[in-house]
Amino acid sequence: MKHILPFKLLISFCLLVLFSTMSYASPALWSVEKNGVTSYLFGTVHVGDPSMKGLPDKVKNAIKQSERTVVELNINALSPFEIQNRTAAFIANSNSRPLPQALSKEVYQQLKIYFSKRDINIALFDSMPAWTVILTMVQLEYQKSGFSDTYGIDKQVIAYANQHNKQIKELEVFEQQLEMFSHVAIFSDEMVTQTLSQMQDSDGFIKEMINAWKTGNDNKLASYYDLSFDDSKYARLAEQILVIDRNHTWVRTLVPDMKKTSHFIAVGALHLPKKDGLIALLKTQGFTVKRI
Repeated sequence: MKHILPFKLLISFCLLVLFSTMSYASPALWSVEKNGVTSYLFGTVHVGDPSMKGLPDKVKNAIKQSERTVVELNINALSPFEIQNRTAAFIANSNSRPLPQALSKEVYQQLKIYFSKRDINIALFDSMPAWTVILTMVQLEYQKSGFSDTYGIDKQVIAYANQHNKQIKELEVFEQQLEMFSHVAIFSDEMVTQTLSQMQDSDGFIKEMINAWKTGNDNKLASYYDLSFDDSKYARLAEQILVIDRNHTWVRTLVPDMKKTSHFIAVGALHLPKKDGLIALLKTQGFTVKRI
């Protein structure tokens, strides 16, 4: 089976939205209502191209109508220097193994070949844990395909909310996200080999995913969730840590305030579908959720 999981290991991962039998020509936006209080749920992609500059009008209106904007992490508030320093501090204080120790000799050699084809010496990464190398690889592939976080939708949501003086609420802090990757990386060999396999068609895959998100092609997008998580121990652990556990935590955090205050919630779109997705979890809390 073709795996796409490694592409979700970038801090700006998550490209999927909920399956729908309806056809739309723009990204999915959902109203979430209970007791006369309406909030909004928006599945984002964290990388984009210049054509994605500017939010859809319906999204802008929803932000303006909400009292609070909720994001996974306010990445706009972190400078590249701060991100670098906090990542280095996290690695120094963790039990992560250096790359040559984390990988088998065979997988390390495969990774060496990957970097050598890009004129990069793998020795540059030897002191790093495997998950940071995976993030680097994914960033390289996004850049090769013409995408960057400069046009990421979550960044644009934060910027627009700030322009309209909306309170920004973070669901997580930066180190929590690093901790997630660190936990998933106990299966370092599997993580690297699956990433290398996906890189063989990365350009077409990334463009297809982004285009499906742009056009609101829910049928196309929904299929990627099941492709992402097979029955391997690695996939099951990744789904639990990166998606399911976070969704349940977020709902517990958000629901009390959502009963009395309107929220615009913008999170990676992978967090919306399935029985443990935000849409289903909010429905179990008595909210009426509709696509608008």
